[in-house]
Amino acid sequence: MAQLPDNPDALYGDVIMEHYRSPRHRRRLERPDAEAEEFNPFCGDRANLQLQLAEATSKDAVIAGVSAVAEGCSIIQASASLLADGVHGRTVDEASDLSQLFRDLMQGKPLPPVALEELGELSALEVVRQYPVRIKCALLPWVALEEGLRRLR
Repeated sequence: MAQLPDNPDALYGDVIMEHYRSPRHRRRLERPDAEAEEFNPFCGDRANLQLQLAEATSKDAVIAGVSAVAEGCSIIQASASLLADGVHGRTVDEASDLSQLFRDLMQGKPLPPVALEELGELSALEVVRQYPVRIKCALLPWVALEEGLRRLR
């Protein structure tokens, strides 16, 4: 297994470090339509996700509010921030599709160029695949998203 470098900037790059240092969407929502929390007892990482829909009764409702609070390593914090940016403004089905694309990326499945465009900045987390123990860190906020989306359906 590859050893992690001492300097996280050398491994993770600018996008990941920017989202780690200045995470987005950390403010808790006043009236979320769904909330989910995931915890990894092996490393102590925790992700709490809240979603608020523009129209809670509409099948094609847009995610108008997102709160993604992660505790733990730089990868989980960056992943939660990138997730929040990625799903904000999408429908529930579009957010679910994005989640599956991200899982495919983390699992090393071949993705067509259009999928990489859809992932946008999230594709910066592809580097995490070089360190299998860190993949769970990147996926934990997405597990919370999937649970939150399940509760919305």
